[in-house]
Amino acid sequence: MELLYASCVGLLVACGVFLILRSRTFPVVLGLTMLSYAVNLFLFSSGRLSLNQAAVLGYSTDYADPLPQALVLTAIVIGFAMTAFVVILAIRGRADLGNDHVNGQVPEKDKKGKA
Repeated sequence: MELLYASCVGLLVACGVFLILRSRTFPVVLGLTMLSYAVNLFLFSSGRLSLNQAAVLGYSTDYADPLPQALVLTAIVIGFAMTAFVVILAIRGRADLGNDHVNGQVPEKDKKGKA
């Protein structure tokens, strides 16, 4: 189970980095979102991966660590706010510049009208 979990985190990080390095704003937003999902999974795994254990103290002798769960909930809220802010910035940049390239310059092949 740990190998599958670590592979999923690694895959999300790799896809997120790949998308962040794109030249358009929408893939950059998706890449940031994927990286935030990977960080959430990493934070959640820091409390040890355990099955069938209580999340609250007092219900059994074995329990899951509640601190990583609280960190992940906080990270989800911050990630949602960050994504909303970046989407608004991307929309504003598209409206002001007329294109959605990250650096604001259109490559030569787009200037000629070819995709």
